[in-house]
Amino acid sequence: MKFFCTIAVFGVLFFVLLFSGCTSTSPPTPTPTSVPTTAVVILSPTPTAVPFPNALALNEYATFGTGNEQGKATVYRYEVKPNYNWTSPSWNSPGEQAASSQPFETQRGYTMEKPQEGNTFLFVYVRVQNTGNIALYAPSPKQFVVFNDGKTYNYSSVHSSDVIIDKVTQTQYDYQIGRGGAVGYIQPGESNKADGYLIYEIPASFSPLTTYVVINLDYQNKAVWKLG
Repeated sequence: MKFFCTIAVFGVLFFVLLFSGCTSTSPPTPTPTSVPTTAVVILSPTPTAVPFPNALALNEYATFGTGNEQGKATVYRYEVKPNYNWTSPSWNSPGEQAASSQPFETQRGYTMEKPQEGNTFLFVYVRVQNTGNIALYAPSPKQFVVFNDGKTYNYSSVHSSDVIIDKVTQTQYDYQIGRGGAVGYIQPGESNKADGYLIYEIPASFSPLTTYVVINLDYQNKAVWKLG
């Protein structure tokens, strides 16, 4: 009987130890929860397209023509004028001319030309030379346009070939090629080159870095110059 009591006691202790090992009073370890991540995309600014990536610099020459009829042209400088004064013997009266200057003096400009509000005058100086052996067809002034901010601008002609603009020594380009305002020819040789200005009225906010002069030299050749 004592033997069975001892076995019973050990049996009870065994079950107590067994269940005490399977039961724990410590809190369960939490299972980590995955947090969804959001990808951050950094957009690079789209570069502005350059309309004429191969544009020439000022005073660089472009050639045109074939055979004995060859020439070269350049845009060599520019000026910006918010307005300008001019005079013309064929346009102004003798009394106005006499009042503007002393005898035998270069007439001072006294008729002011003003652009529309928000605009300015851009003077572009061009030079075209015949490098061939015979008379060369010269590009007309209408073939010279200014390109800025997606828009093109045509030149504004002065009133006549004898216009004198204050502080400008040259004359308008188209009056040097035989038929002022239209087309003409240039004879061979540097001394016969056409060298003058063309005036454009453009927005005063323009930047030379994004402004171009485009010339259709002939039916095969086009040249572009960047102002800045």
